[in-house]
Amino acid sequence: MSDNSKNKVVIFDTTLRDGEQSPGFTMNMKEKMIFADQLIKLGVDVIEAGFPIASDGDFEAVKMIADRARGVQVAGLARANQKDIETAWKAIQGADNPRIHTFISSSDIHIQHQFKKTREEVLKLAVEAVRLAKSYTDNVEFSPMDATRSDPVYLAEMVQAVIEAGAITVNIPDTVGYAIPSDFHRLIRYLFEHVSNIENAIISVHCHNDLGLAVANSIAAIEAGARQVECTVNGIGERAGNTSMEEIVMAIRTRSDLFKVHTGINTKQIVPTSRLLTNITGVSVQPNKAVVGSNAFAHESGIHQDGLLKNAMTYEIMKPEDVGISKSSLVLGKHSGRHAVLDRLASLGYNLDKEETERFFRLFKALADSKKEVFDEDLSVLVGESLFKGEEHRRYKVENVQISTGMFSPPMALVTLKDHKKGNREAFEVAHGNGGVDAGVKAVKRITGTTAMITSFNLVAITGGSDAIAEVHCTVSEEHEGRELKAFGSAANIDVSIAGIHSFVDALNKLEYMKIAGQRRRDLMNGGNGNGSISEGV
Repeated sequence: MSDNSKNKVVIFDTTLRDGEQSPGFTMNMKEKMIFADQLIKLGVDVIEAGFPIASDGDFEAVKMIADRARGVQVAGLARANQKDIETAWKAIQGADNPRIHTFISSSDIHIQHQFKKTREEVLKLAVEAVRLAKSYTDNVEFSPMDATRSDPVYLAEMVQAVIEAGAITVNIPDTVGYAIPSDFHRLIRYLFEHVSNIENAIISVHCHNDLGLAVANSIAAIEAGARQVECTVNGIGERAGNTSMEEIVMAIRTRSDLFKVHTGINTKQIVPTSRLLTNITGVSVQPNKAVVGSNAFAHESGIHQDGLLKNAMTYEIMKPEDVGISKSSLVLGKHSGRHAVLDRLASLGYNLDKEETERFFRLFKALADSKKEVFDEDLSVLVGESLFKGEEHRRYKVENVQISTGMFSPPMALVTLKDHKKGNREAFEVAHGNGGVDAGVKAVKRITGTTAMITSFNLVAITGGSDAIAEVHCTVSEEHEGRELKAFGSAANIDVSIAGIHSFVDALNKLEYMKIAGQRRRDLMNGGNGNGSISEGV
């Protein structure tokens, strides 16, 4: 074995076997084919395609994967008996490098209570199974199930016997997730010290996550000399799942200074593979899942965001692009600092002056205190708010509203507006609508000629009772010179319809100011000729 091969950790992916058999993750044949193709792109060394004896469907899926998969080993699982092994071989024989993976328990708990046999009988079955598998292929793997609850002396005897029988990979499973890293490390080292022919096989590990230690145990085994890890994408599998492929691979890559080993995984395919699995199964990973969770490269803390913008290494130990993510995301919320918020504004094309920036940041903090995350659409509205300086910049003023409605007559509103731009000239319109607010908004549109549309409308009762004061908040958008402008309007009144109409007019005034501010800036940028573009985005 070359030094390079000694330093390579074989990635044995069992997503399609151990992962797929867990509740909620069942796949049909087509989905298994699609996912197997992606595992090849990912660069796994071994695909455990299934348990052929389990069902006709599982047999066919394993066979189809073996027949089409190239450049990768395909394994079929088999219990230590003739029928299982023969069936596994029939399913995988069309693969480039087929592997029979056979197993039987080594713990007294299983031997006595599940198999009701003696240690000697089980050891004989293990050796016979490996010899039979070896008659079909040289690529034989053996697993002593529940190894971490086994007598180490008996476990070492079994490992030595199956290697003598022809197993070239011996997998040490923590079947029930019982081990802790220091204990598991000692067990692997014990085998290396007490199995005389252990150099003739690759020692593998298969850890379950019942105590949340599957990845840690696998790392401990690698440090002790193991050179294959059986794992699944997103860590899916029986009960609490298996060793997470993405976590073990990126731990090895990120801390190569400690482990001095490598894998053959194309890490840029990690996130695409994870997302494909969630699309197929409909089961998403939790947001804080390491490497592939939606928050894995997301930052909200102002201190973290500031450091990240200055140098990504301050708070990220992996590059997002290395695992298939285009870039980190700065989540804007109540913990965000000025640097991150202004950086996001700049990326959206906004460039506010000092006074506008101060108003914007006050509005941002107020909004962030009331919602979990502030989105780009929210920022656009806040920009409009920050540009609008108050009463002296209002073009329209509501002078009067009269609303008529009833069970058998369509709601009607008469609205009178004063237009500051036209010398405070008053104009009124009457309109029908689906309700008082709708009728009033239509009347305002007729007076102003605006094409603005309400995109959100929220009503809050400030006080209790039927005479409660209603506060209305609406967001309004309008196309202007090839760009969508947004503004936020608010008003309060004991009459819901009147509050709604006032909030719409409030938003229109802010849109008008945004247009004026944008024109002024274009004039300044172009020496007063008014022909520039809205580089600040308002």
